[in-house]
Amino acid sequence: MPGLLNPSDLNQISSDAEMEKMNEEQKLKKKKSEKALELRDEFMSRDVHPEVIERINAAVSIAAKQGRHQIQVMTFPCTYCSDGGRRINIADPEWPSTLQGFAKKAYDFYVSELKPHGYKLHAEITSFPGGMPGDAALFLKW
Repeated sequence: MPGLLNPSDLNQISSDAEMEKMNEEQKLKKKKSEKALELRDEFMSRDVHPEVIERINAAVSIAAKQGRHQIQVMTFPCTYCSDGGRRINIADPEWPSTLQGFAKKAYDFYVSELKPHGYKLHAEITSFPGGMPGDAALFLKW
């Protein structure tokens, strides 16, 4: 017949369980951090799709048929901007200078291919987790 667990045994069981929980949380945090880095690297190296004109034409046609005059073309974390999204947040006319990676490539495509046709591009912060800029979005307007 096994003996009765004493308080020190129970404290050790509780401590082991808490340590296991902390290890699992640490593993999850590391996995999330690795995934965030992977997503950031993909965003920074991504290029404008070769069929972008066809995709834009399809999207703006659908939006226009719905009576809309803009579409959201991209969302990305503000941390991907060189200033954390500050210039976008205050509507600074120089906000494009803070874009990096795919957002910069998309903006450059807009300037060279879409702006000459009369399109406009607008940027805004779309989320504020904890009161801080979270995500930025680019909107194509006509």
